[in-house]
Amino acid sequence: MSDTPEILIEERRCLGLITLNRPEALNALTLGMVRSMRTALDRWAADPEIACVAIRGAGRKAFCAGGDILTIYRQKQEGHAEESLVFWAEEYALNRLIKRYPKPYLAFIDGIVMGGGVGVSIHGSHRIAGERFQFAMPEVGIGFFPDVGATYVLPRLPWRSGYYLALTGKRIGRGFAAALGLVTHSVEGARFDAIIDGLAEGRPAHRVLVGETVPHGEAPELAHIGTIAQCFGGEAVEAILAALDDFAAKGAAFAAEAAAAIRAKSPTSLKVTLEALRRARELEIEDSLKLEYRICRHIIDGHDLYEGIRAQVIDKDRHPRWQPETLAGVSAEAVAAHFNELDRADLAFDGGAP
Repeated sequence: MSDTPEILIEERRCLGLITLNRPEALNALTLGMVRSMRTALDRWAADPEIACVAIRGAGRKAFCAGGDILTIYRQKQEGHAEESLVFWAEEYALNRLIKRYPKPYLAFIDGIVMGGGVGVSIHGSHRIAGERFQFAMPEVGIGFFPDVGATYVLPRLPWRSGYYLALTGKRIGRGFAAALGLVTHSVEGARFDAIIDGLAEGRPAHRVLVGETVPHGEAPELAHIGTIAQCFGGEAVEAILAALDDFAAKGAAFAAEAAAAIRAKSPTSLKVTLEALRRARELEIEDSLKLEYRICRHIIDGHDLYEGIRAQVIDKDRHPRWQPETLAGVSAEAVAAHFNELDRADLAFDGGAP
């Protein structure tokens, strides 16, 4: 075990600063990190000396690549799959707190931001991207679904782009992310420390950032936004694939790549994800997170999440054996079951968030 703390919590005069400190694991979130963040944020919300909060990731590769899925896999192997629900419940409560936080919350994102990393950044008031910014919600590739409030965020993005991101798991750079509203400011990653110093001095966030912003950069996906808008408007995964195949048959390589990406994913995850986005697009963040937690309670009793983690992370053979193997094998009843009540308690918020 390393003696290096996995998260650093600091108070720098007017600033509460969080550093995710697991660079060797791409700063993946653990339950301990979630709890430390929650404790700090609750304290700083009530502290009149703290004007704003900032979060960053250690190292150069990632802000945060997601949750600690190795622990989720181990818990299943040991016969304690329900322990994962503790992590998700506390993580989702943290996501809600960030969304409702009463003070500016600035996420400094350089490198990879995926999954759980999206949850502790996208809901903040300021999402500041460095030049290495790479965003993705790739959960359908491990038999899961975009969670951490992504069911709230993604269906609200323009041009049906959130559906494209959710079903393909594709990575995008800061140019396209800024066009979608996922990024609020682009700055040079080397300037993060200087901006943090300015915040610590008590300068308002907008005044510190105004002199540091740079052009967001290229967004090659915008050339295909019409294809995305038309193809991902379908209410069934099969309809989306048929539309993409039609474009591909006319020579659209972008559509062919998107269709191939979707077909590699868990059929169950694809259908559950699309239904979750459909249900959550009119919900507030709290109800979206409750919906996500209910899906998690069903997924831990299933096969694909653990098979996806095995194939992508444990054995790394990259050939998951999904059950069912095809979209046709996933019935409407099986999808609907993921949203049913269970004997296990639904997610509840303790009122700690403003």
